[in-house]
Amino acid sequence: MAPLQTLLASALAGLATFGSSTAILSTRRHDADPTVQIKNGTYRGVHSAQYNQDFFLGIPYAQPPVGNLRFRQAHSLNETWDGVRDAVEYSKECVGYGSDQWPYEVSEDCLTLNVIRPAGCSEDEKLPVALWIHGGGFYMGGNPDQRYNTSFIIQQSVELGKPIMTVAINYRLSAWGFLAGDDLLGQGLLNMGLRDQRLALHWVQENIAAFGGDPERVTIWGESAGAASVGFQIQAYGGRDDKLFSAAIAQSGGPIHYGALRGTQAFQQSYNAVVNATNCTDSFDKVQCLREVPFETLNTIFNGTLGNSFGPSLDGDFVQNYGSIQLERGDFVKVPLLIGANTNEGRGFLGPIKVNTTQDFRNVIGSGTGAASGADVPSGFKDLLVEAYPNNWTELAIVDPAETWIGDSRGANFVRAAAYQGDYSFTGPRRGANEMWAKWGIKSYAYRFNAIATLLNNGIGHFTEVIYVFNNLDAVGYQSVAGTFKGLPESHKELSTFMARSWIGFFTERDPNAWAGRDAGVDAWPVYSLETPEDFVFDANVTSHVEPDTFRKEGIKLINDNAAGIYHR
Repeated sequence: MAPLQTLLASALAGLATFGSSTAILSTRRHDADPTVQIKNGTYRGVHSAQYNQDFFLGIPYAQPPVGNLRFRQAHSLNETWDGVRDAVEYSKECVGYGSDQWPYEVSEDCLTLNVIRPAGCSEDEKLPVALWIHGGGFYMGGNPDQRYNTSFIIQQSVELGKPIMTVAINYRLSAWGFLAGDDLLGQGLLNMGLRDQRLALHWVQENIAAFGGDPERVTIWGESAGAASVGFQIQAYGGRDDKLFSAAIAQSGGPIHYGALRGTQAFQQSYNAVVNATNCTDSFDKVQCLREVPFETLNTIFNGTLGNSFGPSLDGDFVQNYGSIQLERGDFVKVPLLIGANTNEGRGFLGPIKVNTTQDFRNVIGSGTGAASGADVPSGFKDLLVEAYPNNWTELAIVDPAETWIGDSRGANFVRAAAYQGDYSFTGPRRGANEMWAKWGIKSYAYRFNAIATLLNNGIGHFTEVIYVFNNLDAVGYQSVAGTFKGLPESHKELSTFMARSWIGFFTERDPNAWAGRDAGVDAWPVYSLETPEDFVFDANVTSHVEPDTFRKEGIKLINDNAAGIYHR
């Protein structure tokens, strides 16, 4: 595992590509290894000669959440030191239970961040900061994951003359970060993973200037659960503005959650099962008893069916209300937002089921399949959705071209089910967020990603845009060619560069159009408005362009108008 955790192996040369779980940038250590003095002491990073960048890796932003600090709000660092400490290796990922965790080591002691910058930044440069929050359903993922390697987008920023630096954070996952039950609610101990993120944002405000970053130009940026995290941070504490960030990017997720948001009653049975399995039932303080359970014992329990039973919950404090309600009331931090979703977000969340009949489609609506888990859809409302999502490709307005590959292999009604699932989970909440930003007079931009990478049988589904945005042309961190650029026309790599530069424009100027060399023949990406709602379509087969954001208008309006009452979010 060592090569995944360190960038000091001098034998690494060039750039690892497909099929390698140890795909990382080559680096070499030399006399110019960078040092930075932060509030607590001095760190030594490592210099990447290939990209002329400085890496500061595995920096703790909190005390380790172990022992008596398990299941507590993360504590700020309380030590200083003389001399120099190394920040030259990735930390372990936080403990989680999914495929994203498999290639990497995990630990309870995981609250760290990585800072990547163009080489030799001085404190007075004040570069814009893009702070990445990884996805993974709140139960897997981490900042060592090389699919999120930001060296390529930083390189693009330097070439554009708009240099940025990046920060990528770990946060507690699964039951370790989101254990929920009445005992924890009573002690103010819900949503620890989201509170970890908040502490990391405070660390950035206190320390990023020492790296050459500008604490007044921090963009929080995430995908999927990371994008949902962006939404939770925007609405934290009822929308209190702690001046921790000045813009936000949300890819396939956002301020209106992709699933139902519940209180502790939804998690109490799972919490009770954890307490019973650890013999803590008779303890006066059951949470304290859980802190004293050996890691191996608790990990075994969580690694069964219980670990992924927990996620963000309503706590009356950090998460005070449904996102749709907070946005309607204006209870959120009003910063520029870039937000989008992919053409066929829903297909991958439907699993292997076939949808042959209208009744099968109704079952999908009410089953809590995939990201729709927890939503109780009344029969009469299903009738409205069946009418709004006809079994007609033309009337569905936009259809993933991959659907032509599968024909009826997933059932004659599968396409409408996939359209609904994607609209419920991501596209509807995206449109709803843009509408609320416009209502409150705040600048936002909407996109639809519409390109298919190599061998993606799920078509233009969830996560497919990530490799494009990160400009990861060599597929660093991808363990197979699926989802990469291998064998694709050059237009896909050109699209990747275009997207990365659009993101850089937003990081630096709060405008994705603001970069030199943008093709004059490409539509300008408009600010979202209620009068003429439009999104920008990223495509590799035709020129990227603007489209009216009115597709599936009736169905998405039904979903958004009932975000709180039916969908609990």
